[in-house]
Amino acid sequence: MKPIYQFFIFWFFLRFSVISADNKKNLIFKGCANQKFPDPTGVFSQNLKTLFTSLVSQSAQRSFASTTAGTDNTTAVTGVFQCRGDLQTAECYDCVAGIPKLVSKLCGGDGDGGNVVVAARVQLSGCYVRYEVSGFRQTSGDEMLYRVCGKKHSGDPGFSGKRDTAFEMAENGVKTGGNVSIGGGGGGGFYAGQYESVYVLGQCEGSLGNSDCGECVKDGFEKAKSECGDSISGQIYLHKCFVSYNYYSHGVPNISSDSDGEKRQHTERTIALVVGGVAVLGFVIVCLLVLKSAMKKKSKYDAY
Repeated sequence: MKPIYQFFIFWFFLRFSVISADNKKNLIFKGCANQKFPDPTGVFSQNLKTLFTSLVSQSAQRSFASTTAGTDNTTAVTGVFQCRGDLQTAECYDCVAGIPKLVSKLCGGDGDGGNVVVAARVQLSGCYVRYEVSGFRQTSGDEMLYRVCGKKHSGDPGFSGKRDTAFEMAENGVKTGGNVSIGGGGGGGFYAGQYESVYVLGQCEGSLGNSDCGECVKDGFEKAKSECGDSISGQIYLHKCFVSYNYYSHGVPNISSDSDGEKRQHTERTIALVVGGVAVLGFVIVCLLVLKSAMKKKSKYDAY
């Protein structure tokens, strides 16, 4: 009976581990200041908690917000959150809500007597939160924070031309709001679309105007070309914007018109049906084995 117990436990955890997978909360990078705030009274720590509470609350209503907690110039803290432009409001909230705990885990500090860093940024695939104490050195908007480059050599002699055209579309898209052919749109500092075999995405922090956003995204793509060369994919994160691209040799995969949430719910239902079917099949097999064993015992006693 013990192997049967292990069988059902295995499928029970498999089901929930699969369903709980959520790409928008994958950690991309974290940036933590080297300095910690001398905070014997706990005022800065309390301001930071207030800031996080405010940012999380606002993420249930909008995709970008900037706010300040505290009135004293030495302990006030300013923070920003932003979600990827293609996330629904509920998905944005779900993404942002987990970051405050991540900040403590990744950058250290439990809010007790000066263990909190004076500035930090945690970037997930679907959102980010950053904060800094009043008077912290300002970072240039086009300063590169992080990059990821995929494998090189697409084998397509026209790759560079397609990539550069897609980049230009995104540069204009974040400014003009032009529509795209699949799964995305532009304007408001966000653009997602494709040109032939290249899928491209660009987004700016909500504080940037259209012109500045276009310049930031343009700089991001220039860095993508210089940093990633002829790699078939890349992600470049600047202080005020980020860009990414992917080349698909057989064409950009079709993207369903369903929202991410709807697609995830459909996937969960499908997985649940499959797992349920396997569990029922396993139960039937167990019953047959028990019945077979009972029949053998009955035949044995009948022989006497």
